[in-house]
Formats: sequence, C-alpha cells, structure tokens
Amino acid sequence: MSIPETTPSEVHARRSRGEPFVLLDVREPWELELCAVDWAKAIPMNDVPDRLAELDPGTPLVVMCHHGGRSLRVAQFLAQRGYRQVANLTGGIDAWREQIDPSMRPY
Repeated sequence: MSIPETTPSEVHARRSRGEPFVLLDVREPWELELCAVDWAKAIPMNDVPDRLAELDPGTPLVVMCHHGGRSLRVAQFLAQRGYRQVANLTGGIDAWREQIDPSMRPY
C-alpha cells in the first residue's frame, strides 16, 4: 500500500492556511521531552492500535516520527483500517527542525 509523503514545509503551510488535519507524533515520551511540535497529537507507535478511538477516520492525518520510518509503518497500519487521508511526514521531526524550527534540539 502506497502512502503519500508530505514535507514539513507543506504541513506548515497547511496549518498556516487553517486546513483541518491532525499531526500525529508516534515517537516515545522520552523523545517528546527532547523536542516536539506543541500542537501535534502524541500517541506512541505501540499504543496506536489501542487508541484508535482517539483518531477520527474522516480527519486527514500526517504521521510523524524521528526520521520517517516508524511513522510510515503507522500510516500503513491506519490506511489498512480505513483511514483514507493519511500521509507520512518525510524526514520526521529531524526534517521539521531543519526546515521549520531550527531552535529544536537535535537528537
């Protein structure tokens, strides 16, 4: 199953335009303590199956992790369960830091 990729710049532009979507951060709590996008919804990757009720299948989702690997797996998992508007954030929080918020702590 092919999952669309989107860049941090595209996500930032969507948010600036007021488009409705959820940025789903699937990193672990210790990673969020190092750096995070404050308006993202955080659900660790392994908790997503038990917390599907927190995600509306009708709302577009952009899934994010550190570099894009875990988020791609979560995006595929969601797409297989009927979430039709799911994209992966290319490069994850690392790319977000480089393109959008260089004040974030790299790790």
